[in-house]
Amino acid sequence: MKRIFVKDTVNHVDKKVRLNGWIHVTRRLGKMVFVELRDVTGIVQVVFTPDKTEVLETAKKLRPEFVVEIIGMVAKRPDKLVNKEMPTGTVEVQAEDLKILAEAKTPPFEIVETEKEESGEELRFKYRYLDLRRAKNQKTIIVRSKLVKYIRDFLHKEGFIEVETPILAKSSPEGARDYLVPSRAYPGRFYALPQSPQQYKQMLMVAGFDRYFQIAPCFRDEDARADRAPDQFFQLDLEMSFVEQEEILDLIEKLYTSMIKELFPEKRITFSPWPRIPYAEAMEKYGNDKPDLREDRNDPNELAFAFIVDWPFFESEKKDGKWVANHHIFTAPHTEDVGLLETDPGKVRSWQHDIALNGYEVAGGSIRSTDPKVLEKVLELVGVSKEEAKVQFGHMMEAFEYGVPPHGGIACGIDRLMTILVNAPNIREVVAFPKTGDNREPMTGSPSEVDEKQLKDLHISIKK
Repeated sequence: MKRIFVKDTVNHVDKKVRLNGWIHVTRRLGKMVFVELRDVTGIVQVVFTPDKTEVLETAKKLRPEFVVEIIGMVAKRPDKLVNKEMPTGTVEVQAEDLKILAEAKTPPFEIVETEKEESGEELRFKYRYLDLRRAKNQKTIIVRSKLVKYIRDFLHKEGFIEVETPILAKSSPEGARDYLVPSRAYPGRFYALPQSPQQYKQMLMVAGFDRYFQIAPCFRDEDARADRAPDQFFQLDLEMSFVEQEEILDLIEKLYTSMIKELFPEKRITFSPWPRIPYAEAMEKYGNDKPDLREDRNDPNELAFAFIVDWPFFESEKKDGKWVANHHIFTAPHTEDVGLLETDPGKVRSWQHDIALNGYEVAGGSIRSTDPKVLEKVLELVGVSKEEAKVQFGHMMEAFEYGVPPHGGIACGIDRLMTILVNAPNIREVVAFPKTGDNREPMTGSPSEVDEKQLKDLHISIKK
């Protein structure tokens, strides 16, 4: 007999069905045993009655989190016994056969969500596979899957091509520490896990793909924050050729607006269209570059999106006497400000654009610079010599010599957006297997030591 999911029992009244899942709750009432059976789609009540003696005796052995197979008839509940709190509350399954597929130890914390004090993050993440059995957490992961699918479907319809870029890449200065991967085949040389696919996506524009995207994993060796994972995060990464800034902004606004309407109908978007706020105005009026523009900050369903534009190309304070790019060195300066690179770099505006949402930055991008002379001047200002530039970016400079189209893009944080949309307390709660705040994974014991042979193969010795 083919298995059905719990949620579908309401469509099989007076039919025999096979269900598989976990025992959520078990209780006895007189000579009968009642259980709530849980699978990824929901919970349904199952009744074991005295007329099935052998099955009832097996049912008496059931404990929470046992894995079972149940065959039985789906029956309508009497009106007075309907449970309006459950989607399957109009039916119950009258069990005819029961198999215990796996027994379970008592979990270190309650799977059934109660009003008890919540277990600490360390314990929950050590047993994350149990924590993920909770309905709230499963719903978050399922919603995230739907969000990513919506993005993919939307962009494919808009003519974008999905391309996966390398995970083992070249180390390059992008503002955060790289995670380095030693090469076994090339002693003393290292790959880096990409902080973003920035260089690769620009190469795809040179290659003529015109509209690229991917849901890209990004790696930055940073300390954890409530709005950033300490090891890895995912972003919607996209790039477009022959495009102006407003076209990029319009595309993202259209995507997010339709996605929220479809997947989060309870949410209310404050502004339509989203306001375009110059950086200087944001700083003067709100005191920061990611203002919270909600009309009611106590409303968890209000979403106040805004684009922050007209950024200064460089940060206001130099570092070690060198200018620091606000976005990255491949951002294009405003055409009328190019001359200021020579005379007054602090006044140069860039074609950077960020998305602010409820006080968070949820996306950032720019129109890219493709003029070799401008790039050389920017590199000089940030303190990268011509020799260093050739080592770090020579491949891009050479690629641009073979016909580079004007292009630009944006990178939108999936994890941070999800945190806001599901009202999670921090970004770790929207990730299937997160690290703790101090960058450990209690479940597997990562990071861990490795044996001497592995180190020897990689030409590495540990300094005591």
